[in-house]
Amino acid sequence: MGPTVFAFIAGAYVLGSLSFAVIVSKLLGMEDPRSYGSRNPGATNVLRSGNRTAAVLTLLGDGLKGTAAVLIAKYVGPRYGVNEAGVAWVALAVIVGHMWPMFFNLKGGKGVATAMGVMFGLNGWLGLSVALVWLLVARIWRYSSLAAMLSLGLSPLIGVFFLPHGNPELGITMVIGLLVFYRHRDNLIKLLTHQEKKIGEAPRTPADPNQ
Repeated sequence: MGPTVFAFIAGAYVLGSLSFAVIVSKLLGMEDPRSYGSRNPGATNVLRSGNRTAAVLTLLGDGLKGTAAVLIAKYVGPRYGVNEAGVAWVALAVIVGHMWPMFFNLKGGKGVATAMGVMFGLNGWLGLSVALVWLLVARIWRYSSLAAMLSLGLSPLIGVFFLPHGNPELGITMVIGLLVFYRHRDNLIKLLTHQEKKIGEAPRTPADPNQ
């Protein structure tokens, strides 16, 4: 990879480091989402504040930055030497930026919305399919964490139908799925021990870093 490709990757990381949970909350005069609930700067925790508008804006912001990073790499990058492998690295970088942001002491969110946005950027049908799996799981069991782990964990299998075999972008979906599982490891334990809170349950809870 040349220096220009690294610039795209670095730019994606910086973009990913913009936490819309924090930005939206500050703009709307709300408490910092890192000070209540799970203290996780993501849409699910912002929803615990009771402000649905803020949660939706957070979801859109975090999702669109993932989509934007990938689309810029796919459609602008080639003229600067960014190939399919470069696009895959950009997709990973924007998610890593969200999870370990440079602006917030490397303490970020769990990357679900950004990962979804990346899937849409890689392939619209892939993104739609992964999103539908999330909605289906969330509708049936009402666990946001379970929906995230299953939908993004299955993204490599879904991607087989929409991304060319041997494409590095397909391989990166597996890495993304593993990262999402890693960030939800505490939630997985709570699911197995029946302690995980369901979507909409306890909108304002004491700080609990495992949620």
